[in-house]
Amino acid sequence: MVIAGDKVTDRSSHSADPADQIAGDGSNRRFACPGLFRIVPSRDGGICRIKLPRGLVTSDQVRAIAGAVERFAGAVEATNRSNIQIRGVRPGCEDAVIDIITAAGLGPRTTGADDVRNLMVSPTAGIDPAALVDVTGLADRILARLEAQPGYHALSPKFSIQIDGGESVAMLEHPNDIWFAAVDSARFAFGLAGCPGDVGGTAGIVAADDVDATLFALLDRFLAENGKINSAGTVISRFRHLLVDHAAHEIAAGLPIMVSRDTEWRSRRPVAFGHVGQQAQGQRDLCWLGAVPPLGRLNTKMLQGLADLADDVSGGEIRMTPWQSILLPNIAISTAANALGQLAALGLVVQNDKALAGIVTCAGSVGCKSGIADTKADALALAARLDAGKIDVFGLHLTGCGKSCAAPRPAPVTLLGISPGHYDVFLRSDAEKAGFGKLVGRDLTIDQAGILLADKFS
Repeated sequence: MVIAGDKVTDRSSHSADPADQIAGDGSNRRFACPGLFRIVPSRDGGICRIKLPRGLVTSDQVRAIAGAVERFAGAVEATNRSNIQIRGVRPGCEDAVIDIITAAGLGPRTTGADDVRNLMVSPTAGIDPAALVDVTGLADRILARLEAQPGYHALSPKFSIQIDGGESVAMLEHPNDIWFAAVDSARFAFGLAGCPGDVGGTAGIVAADDVDATLFALLDRFLAENGKINSAGTVISRFRHLLVDHAAHEIAAGLPIMVSRDTEWRSRRPVAFGHVGQQAQGQRDLCWLGAVPPLGRLNTKMLQGLADLADDVSGGEIRMTPWQSILLPNIAISTAANALGQLAALGLVVQNDKALAGIVTCAGSVGCKSGIADTKADALALAARLDAGKIDVFGLHLTGCGKSCAAPRPAPVTLLGISPGHYDVFLRSDAEKAGFGKLVGRDLTIDQAGILLADKFS
């Protein structure tokens, strides 16, 4: 038997249309978003998404994931919300995969709580010397309450929360339903349906001790409207739907917490590629090591090698990042160079001047029925061309269709697949808020796109 939300179903639910899945509360919810207990079918097999508290996973848990993939699936991917997903789960093997993952301690505290574990923090939370606040305890408290209280399980599987402690390594480009960002050691700014630091996106500022209360008051306010129809005719399932009829500052003013306004606050700018290579920790004589699996894919050899290395150098702790990469914390500086070499030997990218350190792709035509082009293979070819020409392109995204699932916000450079092996190329300036940007190349092969990018970025 398999658990989906709070409802027990048989394994036939895995092969059903995700839009037809029924939540435990009896409501009809569209489950296009994979979960641990909801393995969603795709072109290359089922997708099982493992949501990791604060992106943390142990070496033994990584070995369990590798074992599940080796026996019952095809590949492992790091996701852009610091999670892990298993792709290519074979029909009839769903229960076996779920059993292995839950036995490894990677499931939620309660059966209905899997969807609600969408809380993101920096992968360097607690160890970053630039952080204004250590948010690890705060995040753990929030996660525990979200999982323990069934009322919050009604939130959409895509409803997301972010807590930024002012770390130097932080993903601030993900729109979240609710975000908090440290202003200083005593205060947090917060906003709704956007990213930390968006101009005009700050709803208010609260004391650090009031963050928990503020968040749950906002969730309660949202859930009072969840499922209703707004004035635009949209079912309210995300905070942006609620903001159609209610301004963020008005919602903030109605909270039972002291909220101040500060229109001058702006978030700190993170260090580019701080998640790659060796970086000093706040703790003396320790550092973290960051490595990027090419295009976010980890094979079983990589997983086994990563687990063994983590046992040797980081106490078995591994952190996933929102750049579809991994981070090993608490490394003795004296052993860092050798450990970094071992990561490279496993096939991970450990230098930020390599193209694959910054290329993002979707599953493409091999893994997704919406994909028009084989983005994974084409991205590898493009990366080789860019590295050979020493062309530095920051923020390159290949998408197999216009849905752009792999990038939370439009990238500086987007290649949009329009037919097998052919792409339209877009460049986007910082001033542009929506869309891929300016079309600079139409119906180009990967070689032609590489020549174009070399001309633009040389």
